[in-house]
Amino acid sequence: MSSSSDRFILRGQTWAFVGDPFEVGPDAAVSHHVDGAVVVAGGMIEDVGPAASIIARRPDWPIKHYGDALIMAGFVDAHVHYPQVEVIGAYGEQLLEWLNRYTFPAEMKFSDPDYAAGAAELFLDQCLRNGITSASVYCTSHPQSVDAFFSAAQKLGLRMAAGKVMMDRNAPDQLLDTAQTGYDQSKTLIERWHGMDRLSYAVTPRFAPTSTPAQLEAAGVLWREHPTCLVQTHMSESLFELEWMRELYPDAPDYLSVYERYGLVGEGANFGHCIHLNSREIAALKASGSGISHCPTSNTFIGSGLFKMNELREGARAIPIGMATDIGGGTSFSMFGTMKTSYEICQLRGYSLHPAKAYYLATVGSADVLRMGDKIGNLKPGHEADMIVIDLKSTPLIAARMGHANDLWEALFIQVILADDRAIRATYSGGRKLYDRCASAALA
Repeated sequence: MSSSSDRFILRGQTWAFVGDPFEVGPDAAVSHHVDGAVVVAGGMIEDVGPAASIIARRPDWPIKHYGDALIMAGFVDAHVHYPQVEVIGAYGEQLLEWLNRYTFPAEMKFSDPDYAAGAAELFLDQCLRNGITSASVYCTSHPQSVDAFFSAAQKLGLRMAAGKVMMDRNAPDQLLDTAQTGYDQSKTLIERWHGMDRLSYAVTPRFAPTSTPAQLEAAGVLWREHPTCLVQTHMSESLFELEWMRELYPDAPDYLSVYERYGLVGEGANFGHCIHLNSREIAALKASGSGISHCPTSNTFIGSGLFKMNELREGARAIPIGMATDIGGGTSFSMFGTMKTSYEICQLRGYSLHPAKAYYLATVGSADVLRMGDKIGNLKPGHEADMIVIDLKSTPLIAARMGHANDLWEALFIQVILADDRAIRATYSGGRKLYDRCASAALA
């Protein structure tokens, strides 16, 4: 039973998904209360609904009033690299050059546990400021980078997935492991962290070109031995990468077949990018239950290509897709900015991404890809109380524009196009307020 200190009510506008907008349409997919309330007890959402009736049933419970601000589930980032915060906005390179010039030098620093700890704290602070309450995180090839990240996330009580990058070729010697050490170190980390509090481990071969067949085989063995873990990797991000993959795996008919060969495809597998898939790969992903992390700001910034949202997410047996910042190829922690770039990519491909679908991908969709959809990603009774409060008038321009919004969808779309971290008024994780904009800092 929860104590009086961890029971409270949030009052404001509430918004939750009751269906998939890709399947039932935007209006049928949501429940919206202009004067709503969320009941939190013991870190869980107990009830959501009209404020008057909810408060009447709990007259003695403390209430946190948020006026006309919007209370919704926290954002879930399906694919992000915490060691790459320091290379956000690095100028002028395509993917492979970008890795060698910026990413790998930055990741070498994570052999120092203190450096890794500081980077993890900065990363999580930025997540909370931007309303991201959960993420699937790439660490470096150093086991201490994983320990540092999970320690910081555990201290804050966050639900996070992360893993040690497995990488035994085509990278600087200081970052390479071997098939055996990658397996051994990952296994030790799984035993130490997977299922601890709200933490999950993700088996993390960086991508096929930086792993030998022996290492991918070892990663597949790890997943079979620990099937409740996730798998995260990259696939079909750029045309240059595809050509490189063909040189390294000449017998593979396509990129996905490499991962299929080593047992790294299926529910819980999370493939980043997936821009240049062929028809066989699309069909195989649909049949397997694997998920995709859509990384729009990274794809445009590095010039990788335009994601085929309508082909992958619409229609029968759609592929689970989550929204991802992909820091540091991605250029912003803001999920509003990430959704905006996704909308623009879809526009360039002749497809209009409705705001209901964008927010769905950034919450429920990402949670489903991470096999956490029964726990987070929605403002729903029985879910963990990971929530954000959005100030719908966070800047003078947005306030002026909101004066002409005709409905909920237009109001939410205005946030996608114009809002940034200033719109996040508060961030709650497991019922704990970890960020308050008035305090101007994440709270320990």
